[in-house]
Amino acid sequence: MHPVLFKLGNITIYSYGFMIALGFFLGIVLAMQEARRVGENPEKIMDLCFYILVAAIVGSRLFYVVTAWEKFAANPIDIVKLWQGGLVFYGGFIGAVVTAAAYIKLAKLPLGKTADILAPALALGQAIGRMGCFLAGCCYGRTTDVFWSVTFTDQNCLAPVGSPLHPTQLYSALTNFTIFVVLFVFSRHNQITGRVFWTYVLLYGLTRSIIETLRGDFRGAEVFGLLSISQALGLLGATVALVMLVRLSRSGVVPK
Repeated sequence: MHPVLFKLGNITIYSYGFMIALGFFLGIVLAMQEARRVGENPEKIMDLCFYILVAAIVGSRLFYVVTAWEKFAANPIDIVKLWQGGLVFYGGFIGAVVTAAAYIKLAKLPLGKTADILAPALALGQAIGRMGCFLAGCCYGRTTDVFWSVTFTDQNCLAPVGSPLHPTQLYSALTNFTIFVVLFVFSRHNQITGRVFWTYVLLYGLTRSIIETLRGDFRGAEVFGLLSISQALGLLGATVALVMLVRLSRSGVVPK
């Protein structure tokens, strides 16, 4: 598609990085608005989002490097070339959760309420970021003959050129945006703290696991020879989320 968005003299603006940055920016704006709506300090939420941003980028890149080390063994400097693609969401999610938990404790923010504030923003940011994947050609799908397949022609993109592929990036963007809409509406009616966040984990885990079956790029090691690591983590997360949602519905509060 268009891995390079535009150039300003010697400065190159890559589509992938631009869309990720845009997704984070709009996600932070949404999270701050949600914080104001529910009576939390938006400045603390903004600070939290900044730390999450750094942790998510580092975590997602490290996760990809570990699962695809053979790509970097000969040229380790390529590890820092984020514009070439290679960010694994679950690596970023784990890094973000650990960082967020530490900041929430230090800033004395309510855990469940803060998680509910961030969940819709996270889904929106992911939807926009996946559009960057599409423009760059990373996270591409398997070859297919469906009429909505896409064929990449730019030699600089990360997807195979000239073959009709499943537009898995667009599948992800669409499902993430749908999750955002569901969470946004649900948050206006939800009365149980923590339920918005766990609904996000459930929906994302299930949809990601399904889309993984259509991916054509290198998926790293397999779990039990059947599931990619992302699929295994998605299904595990969805299972935990389902248990937590049942528990929350029975208790009416988020576990501390």
